Amino acid sequence: MIQKMQIDFGGRPFSIETGKVARQADGSVMVQYGETVVLVTAVMSSKKREGLDFVPLTVNYLEMTYAAGRIPGGFFKREGRPTDRETLISRFIDRPLRPLFPRGFQNETQIIATVLSADSDNDPAILGMIGASAALSLSKAPFAGPIAGAKVGRIDGEYVLNPTHEELDLSDIDLFVAGSEDAIIMVEGSAREASEQEILEAILFGHQSLKPVIEVQKQMRSAAGVIPIEIDLPKPDPDLYAKIEAAFRDQIVDAYRIQEKIKRRERMEEISRTALQQYEAQDEPSQKKVKIALEEIDRKLVRGMVLEKKQRIDGRGLSEIRPISCEVGILPRTHGSAIFTRGETQVLAVTTFGTSEDEQKINSLLGETYKSFMLHYNFPPFSVGEVSPLRSPNRREIGHGALAERAILPVLPSNEKFPYTIRIVSEVLESNGSSSMATVCGSTLSLMDAGVPIKAPVAGIAMGLVVDGQEMAVLSDILGDEDHIGDMDFKVAGTADGVTAIQMDIKIRGITREVLDRVLGQAREGRIHILGKMKEAIAEPRTTLSRHAPRIVSLQIKQEKIRDIIGPGGKTIRSIQEQTGVKVDVDDSGLVKLASPNYESIEKAIQMIKALTQEVEVGGLYTGKVRRILGFGAIVELYPGTDGLVHISQLAEGHVKEVSDILKEGDDVLVKVIDIDPQGRIRLSRKAALKEMGQPAKDKP
Repeated sequence: MIQKMQIDFGGRPFSIETGKVARQADGSVMVQYGETVVLVTAVMSSKKREGLDFVPLTVNYLEMTYAAGRIPGGFFKREGRPTDRETLISRFIDRPLRPLFPRGFQNETQIIATVLSADSDNDPAILGMIGASAALSLSKAPFAGPIAGAKVGRIDGEYVLNPTHEELDLSDIDLFVAGSEDAIIMVEGSAREASEQEILEAILFGHQSLKPVIEVQKQMRSAAGVIPIEIDLPKPDPDLYAKIEAAFRDQIVDAYRIQEKIKRRERMEEISRTALQQYEAQDEPSQKKVKIALEEIDRKLVRGMVLEKKQRIDGRGLSEIRPISCEVGILPRTHGSAIFTRGETQVLAVTTFGTSEDEQKINSLLGETYKSFMLHYNFPPFSVGEVSPLRSPNRREIGHGALAERAILPVLPSNEKFPYTIRIVSEVLESNGSSSMATVCGSTLSLMDAGVPIKAPVAGIAMGLVVDGQEMAVLSDILGDEDHIGDMDFKVAGTADGVTAIQMDIKIRGITREVLDRVLGQAREGRIHILGKMKEAIAEPRTTLSRHAPRIVSLQIKQEKIRDIIGPGGKTIRSIQEQTGVKVDVDDSGLVKLASPNYESIEKAIQMIKALTQEVEVGGLYTGKVRRILGFGAIVELYPGTDGLVHISQLAEGHVKEVSDILKEGDDVLVKVIDIDPQGRIRLSRKAALKEMGQPAKDKP
């Protein structure tokens, strides 16, 4: 049965259609917003994957270049490995869906969102999120939806739902909000130092705007008559649970008092081995029962410590931040470096400067763009005491790097003020909770060490939440284990004046306004504390760059002079670079950027460029070089590429019999420009130049 429903969503028509295409998928929808169309399918395996301790959900978001009327580049002329944008959107479609599956669900489920048509106004990521919820709601998966997602901007103080790309350029807030009918599930985005209250209002505006889209999905699901399948979820054996709790409760409590992560993990593994031996769990089913019981006991005890005793694993108070140390100027040959350590989380951040040639070229559905700021996050296995193969960046690394990049971007100087391409690499050296927020702190320190005139330092903090009925605890600067047993991971980055980036993931069905308000307020207190510690290491950006960093000087020339600098086949610009050792970039507007560690070399290159681009003025005095002697005058080169004629009558006062009586080839001669005809031919006078300088015009130069 074909169903299609349409509503107004942010002032534009929005529709969901099912039953027409991809009918062998468990659920499929075609979502359209303006002229953007996304096909989203959901398929759930009928068999369980035993032994999984996570929800086996896979989300793939694909942007087909034909959607924007383009052909892919490269030799093969077809779409290849996922771009960073596709990876990031796959992640944030996944994140609000995952907590709405029951714990212990083990049937592999795959969402594929394919962009089929893309206009320049409507972000297909929004359609991917809504389509994923609709496809799952129309399948038999045990999905506690529907949900919806939307973007929120703010222009001139007014909140805007699903702003276009042009509107986002004017917006000081760019948030993606996902939620159910009753609660907020996921938030991600950036802002230009917005206050916590402004961020909260933006989130609530977005959530309220989602409700009509959720209602459409509920109506479609009801019309389809879909009944989710019953899932046999693993549960602890009551008798075994009671025995293990009685035997190991005190040991587990003592283990969680060990503050060092590795030692605590080793002790918990030892308890697990002892329990398996004690209850003779030799086959896989019996081992699984013991492990499920232990996991439930762990979760219950740690959450109970937090809620009832207000005690955390490492003994801190609920809002207390771990000890922090900051060091800058760590590496002698880099342009900027810093180590930021918070408890057992540590990052090394390194800043490198480049020129416009080092910008990242990005091909997307919107066309070709360039990035002059990049932040890359690396999470090697040694940072958590593990062994695993080193491969290309995974989704987590790409996502954490993008979050930190968004946090830093609002405080960077303009390209006109600081004309460098900037790359930061964050190497996670140790991890026990929020290495992405440590990356924000380390990156700020590294930028200041490198001498980047940032608007203000940025710090980040990860907040946690434990909820049980009416009991609630908000945790500042969470540990890895607290993230594992908790109900929320809420990352907030910003300056002392406001928020620059935010990311919220939850493991429960949603959170309320009151919880958000409390978390944001507590996060601000923690952020201000961290900024104070960072200031002790370096209070202001350095006033000079590293001696190893390139110096970049910009000058503007007229567009019609660009060809004079480039030269035929690039010959002239190559000559300048070879003679001076300076890297020269020229853009289409006539902005010339010169880069070199040596200022003297840059000065030399500037003089060469000025000589190539300067324009002759009538009445101007120039010292030129005689290039050719003619019967009626001499050709004088004023500067490379620009010649003029000194007629024999303009060489000296009185009659001049032969030009060679006054000038010889190779002579330097002072001349005055007396005329430039419509064809650009220049007439020069030695006689007038000498007269103006108060010298007799009879003598040879």
